[in-house]
Amino acid sequence: MTRNPDFMTRLVSAGVEVRFCDLPKIEGPAGRFMLRQMLAVAELEAGLISERTKKALAAAKARGRKLGGDRGNLPAVADKGRAISLAKRLDKARRRAADLAPIIAELQASGATSYRQIAAGLNARGIRTARGGAWSAVQVKRLPEQTTLGADQAQSDHRFETGNSANFGGVPSVTKLPS
Repeated sequence: MTRNPDFMTRLVSAGVEVRFCDLPKIEGPAGRFMLRQMLAVAELEAGLISERTKKALAAAKARGRKLGGDRGNLPAVADKGRAISLAKRLDKARRRAADLAPIIAELQASGATSYRQIAAGLNARGIRTARGGAWSAVQVKRLPEQTTLGADQAQSDHRFETGNSANFGGVPSVTKLPS
């Protein structure tokens, strides 16, 4: 519900029916009266919250606390946060790729040689991507790139091959396709 009584009044005047999940349906003048009373209470509450917040900020400022803005440490904090985030995302991608490695190896052993075939095999088994979608060839191609390959290698074309995958922490090994 809005804390702006004018907005809700315009809605009610326009004939928009308002229903609340936690209240019985009340129609007619009694319903409009209850709605307006609830809006008045909401407006009062918003005003009280604003008043308390302003007083608390003024008290903090009086104690010498610097409020808001750049305190000169934002670049360092941002860099640290990005580094931590990258490490966590890479770790999650490595674990996911390691979980998928035996399945991809099995698909390859059964004759899947292209990214598209491996994606189709993963989809046929009901294995979803990390975000819950269906696999595409590009996503299969990126599995080892996300975890261990450098940016220069990520731009070139690669293909999974069966074999020793120890260098990739359980991710199928990757070789560059011949030109």
